Amino acid sequence: MPVSLDAGRGRLDLSDGWAERWTATWKYAGDEVTSPVRHLGQAPVDSRVPMRGFTWRREQRHRPGLESLLSTGRLHGFESLEEDQLLVALDFAGDLVEVLSQPLRIRFRTVEGWRKHTPDFLAVTRTGTWLIDVRPRELIGPEDLESFAAAEEVALVCGWHYAVAAQWRPHVRSTLSAMYGKRRPTRDVLGVEGDLLADAEKGVTFGELAAAQTYWPVVRARLLHLLWHRRLGVDLSQPLTDGSRVVPAGGAL
Repeated sequence: MPVSLDAGRGRLDLSDGWAERWTATWKYAGDEVTSPVRHLGQAPVDSRVPMRGFTWRREQRHRPGLESLLSTGRLHGFESLEEDQLLVALDFAGDLVEVLSQPLRIRFRTVEGWRKHTPDFLAVTRTGTWLIDVRPRELIGPEDLESFAAAEEVALVCGWHYAVAAQWRPHVRSTLSAMYGKRRPTRDVLGVEGDLLADAEKGVTFGELAAAQTYWPVVRARLLHLLWHRRLGVDLSQPLTDGSRVVPAGGAL
């Protein structure tokens, strides 16, 4: 759900030449490289590494970890459960090519002086590149809005998109969680997939598709697998239930 950055943008120093004065730093081949943000979009994404590592310790307030993504075939670091949720959503989105955690550090100027900000992710997709910050809406303060607004200005200069993942629509987590555990490649040992794809042409619901098969527990898992991999489609603007209508991939809902 969108977050307005107008309050933060109004406190940035965006006077003439700001894109030459603001700088971006990233790690490339083990070394830190710094340049004006105007030239950031020309820097290669390959071989970059996170600006900082991911650490674990007792009694820490956040929950870091590593998430395995099918899109890249690798583990990717996250620093909170909210960031993990974003990685899963990016993996499900289907167009992800590469994602880098803690991709760069921005040095920008506000009306009060110079500050630094490290966005959470850089996601390269087949339809464009996204610079992304993650922070629950209720925890976003005035300085966060400044940092996010600065990151958005940098993204625009580079020809990238920018987003703040602050709040999901209520059903998103449950829908992704339902499909998440069935996303990995599996064998159709009972041969149910062909019937499911054929029956979906009839415009039936998720529950009806499962109930029509002898091995319905296996079928339900297979349906979730096919939905994750876009072999079947469902209306993602609504919660996924037994009443959700399932259609062939690319079909109209």
